[in-house]
Amino acid sequence: MFTDACLNRLARRDWLFHGPLSQLIDSYICKLERLRYARGTVGAYLRCLAHFSYWMRRKRISASDVDEALVEHFIRDHLPVCRCPEPCRSVVSEMRAALHHLLALPFFADAVPTTAPDPIARELHKFHEFLRDTCGLARSTCVYRVRHLEAFFASCTLNESAESLILTIPAVEAFLTGLARRHWKPSSLGVICTSLRSYLRFRALHGDDTRLALSTMPLIANWPHRNPPKVLSDIQIERFLQAFDINTASGMRDYAIARCILDLGLRGDEATHLTLDSIDWRRGIVTLQHTKSHRAQRMPLPEQAGAALARYLREGRPQTDSRSVFVRHRAPFGVPLSVAAIRNAMNRAFARCNLDDQFCNTHVLRRSTATRLQRTNVSIKEIADLLRHRSLNTARVYARVDIERLREVALSWPGSTS
Repeated sequence: MFTDACLNRLARRDWLFHGPLSQLIDSYICKLERLRYARGTVGAYLRCLAHFSYWMRRKRISASDVDEALVEHFIRDHLPVCRCPEPCRSVVSEMRAALHHLLALPFFADAVPTTAPDPIARELHKFHEFLRDTCGLARSTCVYRVRHLEAFFASCTLNESAESLILTIPAVEAFLTGLARRHWKPSSLGVICTSLRSYLRFRALHGDDTRLALSTMPLIANWPHRNPPKVLSDIQIERFLQAFDINTASGMRDYAIARCILDLGLRGDEATHLTLDSIDWRRGIVTLQHTKSHRAQRMPLPEQAGAALARYLREGRPQTDSRSVFVRHRAPFGVPLSVAAIRNAMNRAFARCNLDDQFCNTHVLRRSTATRLQRTNVSIKEIADLLRHRSLNTARVYARVDIERLREVALSWPGSTS
């Protein structure tokens, strides 16, 4: 019934029914209905889909050929110069959202992607599998390391990169020098060097002798910890927490997120993947399954964070089959909040309490947690354990936060009278 009502109001029904996407219309509408989109939104997305289907038919493209690259080509190359008959929907934001839901259908999820035939693409694909499966790195880390390697290969001549795919020091130095001339920061160049070292280790596992290349990889001079980390004071934290309207459902949700980050030191991605099964209410334990190290970690649930979570789950969370704790309160309902959505919620709170000129994003809350612990004489080892740092060096930056205590242990300058 819902499907018929949406299609009856569509001016270009023939573009859908006589196009390459005709077999997917019912499942597409059912998916939007399941996500509780409003009828007007479903209609707008169908008009976008009709436009895409008309373009595919003219280009003689079948449904099995649809992928992210084709969608991006349609949006970037066709829409700016579109001459399709009116009326057709061409709003870029709506088109991107509509085609995103199309690619999420099982028809495309079950498709097996083909591997590009050129040797560089195959090498990048193997390197990505190594980072993901062998190293167990996060998806975002795998993506940017592959991109760095791809940019390096692009800076080489075709013969060098296609034949050997080996990193030579002159080529690396020329690549980094070119980026430095384009005003890349030393910290960014250091990250690229880390990506290239990771690739050399990958080649070593395949039998290449990379010891000389690893030992002569350029070291980027950088002093990232010359200043103490930027954190919120106790007064600023109180102002920040009072910026949430806990009388509304979304306010309860955002307040619970803020408490989890402040009290548990969660990363934004860890808050996104927090599920109902992660919380043991009887024993007061939270189990983090989706951590940066890909290892499950158990943590005590603080009283204030637990109270905020309990109130949100009882009074604010919408009815949904999703097991994620923090979900969208607008269509698509029941979808877990993304990291970007959590970050935006915290940024809006900073703006409401007039702290947005000093702080942004979620990581400052995590740093503030570590600073508060350090000021209460908690050891660096305990802070590293709470923040789930695998190296103590990562947490030692917080030893420089308490300036007054550092003055007590500082030695007198040679030749001074005090």
